[in-house]
Amino acid sequence: MSQDFVIEAFPRDDQGKGASRRLRREERKIPAIIYGGDKEATPVAIWHNELKKAIENEAFFSHILTVDIQGQKESVILKDLQRHPYKPILTHADFLRVDKNHKIHVNVPLHFLNEETAPAVKLQGGVVSHTMTEVEVICLPQNLPEFIEVDLNDVEMDQVVHLSDLKLPKDVEVAALLQGEDHDQPVASIHKPKGAKADDAEEAEGEEGGEE
Repeated sequence: MSQDFVIEAFPRDDQGKGASRRLRREERKIPAIIYGGDKEATPVAIWHNELKKAIENEAFFSHILTVDIQGQKESVILKDLQRHPYKPILTHADFLRVDKNHKIHVNVPLHFLNEETAPAVKLQGGVVSHTMTEVEVICLPQNLPEFIEVDLNDVEMDQVVHLSDLKLPKDVEVAALLQGEDHDQPVASIHKPKGAKADDAEEAEGEEGGEE
């Protein structure tokens, strides 16, 4: 289900480290920048706690967002989010303007289905290994998916799921695949644990010895 995210923002005139510290300490806001399109970069300030709560929702990172600057609205995507090195504090955000007629590059989360019920896992004792948890896609803003599903139900033991195996929504492309077959990277796989493989090998050797 699609979700709307609206971030309240305020014009920001003072810039520099000192101004940013005052902004965070006295007003509980953080500095941010909106750039791209045919407009100049716009420095703004946004409520720290509002943004911190919004990013708890995974969908925030793969959605077209609305930044409301005192009634003037901008359609953007979140391009970068800086955090304090050891405190649970956000320090800066970068937003990129989007145009419905221009394609965007966005990292979209992968949702893995049937991890526990896939026959290779449930019946054969396999373990799912994730090589990726998100993938960069290219599409028009209106076609941006919230996530991409990876169904593991029919994945066999020792089989690897690659980027080219992903089922993509219409008019959505994987950025890496546009660079050629060499960039068709693994996404997930199902293998037996190392200990289980060793046990299987010993059993096989034992059976061969018994036959001799």
